[in-house]
Amino acid sequence: MGIKVLQISTVCGSGSVGRIMVDIYHTLEEHGDSPLIAYGRQRAPEGLLAYRFGTGADMALHVLSTFFRGEHGFASAGQTRRLITKIREWDPDVIHLHNIHGFVLQVELLFEYLKTAGKPVVWTLHDCWAYTGHCAFYEYHRCSGWKTGCRDCREYQNTYPYALFKNRTERNYIRKRAAFTNVPDLTLAVPSVWLEREVKQSFLGDYPVKVIPNGIDLAGFHPVEKGLRERLGLTGRYVILGVANVWERRKGLDYFVELSRRLPEDCQVILIGLTGRQKRRLPERMLGISRTSSVEELAEYYSMADVFVNGTLEDNFPTTNLEALACGTPVITFDTGGSPESLTEACGRVVPKGDVEALTRAVLKERQEPKSRDACLQRAERYKKEDRFLEYAELYHELAGRRG
Repeated sequence: MGIKVLQISTVCGSGSVGRIMVDIYHTLEEHGDSPLIAYGRQRAPEGLLAYRFGTGADMALHVLSTFFRGEHGFASAGQTRRLITKIREWDPDVIHLHNIHGFVLQVELLFEYLKTAGKPVVWTLHDCWAYTGHCAFYEYHRCSGWKTGCRDCREYQNTYPYALFKNRTERNYIRKRAAFTNVPDLTLAVPSVWLEREVKQSFLGDYPVKVIPNGIDLAGFHPVEKGLRERLGLTGRYVILGVANVWERRKGLDYFVELSRRLPEDCQVILIGLTGRQKRRLPERMLGISRTSSVEELAEYYSMADVFVNGTLEDNFPTTNLEALACGTPVITFDTGGSPESLTEACGRVVPKGDVEALTRAVLKERQEPKSRDACLQRAERYKKEDRFLEYAELYHELAGRRG
């Protein structure tokens, strides 16, 4: 028997989380369920049953509240009430939260409703924001303040969501803990074992946690050979690839620059996702490419590369590793968060975080003794998106059945 599932997040269809929501939506449709997506900003793809509860003006006010008051997640009361009204009207069997940060929701109002709604709730933590007083990630700063109350935060101006003028981190922590705890039927989902361990040490630790790794589209990401290496004039060169949506400091741009200096001249480092300014500042031996949303183009680059390097300094469970494996390309990653979890010794190498000498040695070792491309493809099958998103559908039915 089909059930009604409502997914809620910041955006729908764009970004990794927005695409995951759409894939879950289609999985539910294919299995006879009724999905609805509620989102706060931008546009939803055509053909979906989707409800936008946010406005541009309200988002701007929430940005100001974050910057000037240091309060992220505690504005947007009006559009949160609109969302709650929609939930009551549509009456879902299961409510699935994704990113509820991002300048769109008043989380205290939302969770006040969830505590009395009498519905099972799934909350996928795509980052760490839910249990900190401020940061979406903290590993880069080696901070453990979230375990004891986020007192004396020194990074509130430098990390998303960037509270520029007020440090309300400790107070926000207290408010979030009060809001997010004691929900009667809440199940947390996380993409990595690493995040599961972190959550268990937080104020969310009493909730059940289910690990559901991110999935990828193997129909889009697969080995492609269309002569890209020849078109780029890289015949005979050893190609090291890095990919990021945004090359901020935690993605390790500086490590790639240093890597290019240490490697032999017949090695070529290529980075995808750079801004124009970042490209202009690259050393001559590096090739910078702007961000692309074309899966076909990305698959060409992954397939052409000899090795994919992930220099991230904090991450949950990066899908770029999966995309590289699906194109038959071995992965080298820093030992960061859940990044190593997608690899085995047959398809990847893990080096200490921030150790550029170890990273250089790993690239040279991979060149001398390359990992099996077949092993990469076999490992990628583990993350076929249809299987991963079916886990969510099964979880929804299990939770709805318990209340039936």
